[in-house]
Amino acid sequence: MERLLEIVSLPLLLLLWQILAMVFTHRLFPSPIDVAQTMWDLAAGGRLLPDLAKTLARAGAGFVLAMALGTALGIVLGRVRWLDRLFSGWLLVGLNLPAIVVAIVLYIWLGLTETALVLAVVINKMPLVATTIREGVRSFLPEYEELAQALRLPLGRKLGRVYLPQLLPFVLAAARTGLSLIWKIVLVFEVLGSDGGMGYRVGVLFQFFDIAGILAYTTAFILVVLLLEHGLLRPLERRVLRWRADPA
Repeated sequence: MERLLEIVSLPLLLLLWQILAMVFTHRLFPSPIDVAQTMWDLAAGGRLLPDLAKTLARAGAGFVLAMALGTALGIVLGRVRWLDRLFSGWLLVGLNLPAIVVAIVLYIWLGLTETALVLAVVINKMPLVATTIREGVRSFLPEYEELAQALRLPLGRKLGRVYLPQLLPFVLAAARTGLSLIWKIVLVFEVLGSDGGMGYRVGVLFQFFDIAGILAYTTAFILVVLLLEHGLLRPLERRVLRWRADPA
């Protein structure tokens, strides 16, 4: 039953959207069929896919760097208490620093460059990753570590059998929130200053009040995110969390 509800969730949303578009007929409220046609036309015209690829490249670079740096920082802060106390205020500032301010400052300092955009994404995302990983390290079960010490496991086996299985759920949680946040941040930064990408194109479409075009670009990226979620993250999550149900 739960699986069936999950399957019909998105079709139900599309159906509701279609009904509302039929009730409130207006050019500024396109139906999902209109948006799908616009998305096809944009893709066939050669603009959608290059813009999508450029945004994905920027989001991917920011995501990888933020995850790598944030994970390393979170592990250190979770294991070394005095460093955690020293930098806890820094993390709090980073978590509450407005993304738009970071982007504007870096654009002023570095110009409207790819480096400034990716660096702004990393600065905005890394504190959240570090905080999530730090909490994961703090939640390590001491009995597993005691068992590893009793068995005199070497460091490599201890990392693979004791620490990594407990940390991976938190890494996946940070990755999932990263996918949901980073592309939104990238779009905003591209609107502010970029020579291409989805955000740049959405800004152009906004000037012409092209709602169908804006929703077409948005839908294209949502499809990519859904593909990553259901094709990569969820299968990986089920495999990672299997040890909780069967520790053997």
